[in-house]
Amino acid sequence: MEAKVSRPKALQVRNYRAADREAVRQLCCDTGFLGNPIDPVFEDRELFANFLTDYYLKQEPESAFVITSHGKIKGYLLGSCFPMKHQVHSLFQNLLDALTALTRYLRYKPASRRFLHWILLNAWREVPAAPRWIGHFHVNLLPEVRSVEGFRLLLETYLRYLYERGVKRVHAQMVTFDGRRGFRLFERYGFKVLNRSEITKYKRFTNRNVYLCTVVKELQEERDRLLYPVRGLADEGVRSRLEE
Repeated sequence: MEAKVSRPKALQVRNYRAADREAVRQLCCDTGFLGNPIDPVFEDRELFANFLTDYYLKQEPESAFVITSHGKIKGYLLGSCFPMKHQVHSLFQNLLDALTALTRYLRYKPASRRFLHWILLNAWREVPAAPRWIGHFHVNLLPEVRSVEGFRLLLETYLRYLYERGVKRVHAQMVTFDGRRGFRLFERYGFKVLNRSEITKYKRFTNRNVYLCTVVKELQEERDRLLYPVRGLADEGVRSRLEE
């Protein structure tokens, strides 16, 4: 049965469909650089979208959801219930993507080459460790739907999907800037910050320090909801717009 949430009226969260593939891939590239288009950092949109979406759209499309506004896709959540399947696929996907990048390397501009150098030399040191045997997800939203309400509707739909399939823990990795503001919303709804590491691949493009942090949540139902505010945690610092 297709999951669907329709509050507020202009926004709807629904299951991913095969016809959504190109829109999701484009949105992946349009938000790939700290919520902005990836092109200044890496010019190969095809390879970038392959790396970040292929597993979810081809191997586990039932765990993908999109958020629409007036019928147009404005964001997505791609997730996985099968960590081993994801890891095996990623091993072969990474090898294939590496070979593709190698054949195109001489055609790339300097910025794209620097991005590949970072992946080869720094990513393994800078990307923080994440739990290997639990569900996971990542979210990308266009600016017009980066609201607390829209994000919450999308995440609640996915957590309900996981819970009904017996998944009891889930994690995500999110990009934040200085301070704790970027993950306060996650903390407010019961996620715990597991670790955080500075990411240097954007140093040429921003003066702010950029971090990648891992958040984890135990899926526990309360009053028919899985995403509920933690008692005693104030709303201070949680804005009506998701800036990061």
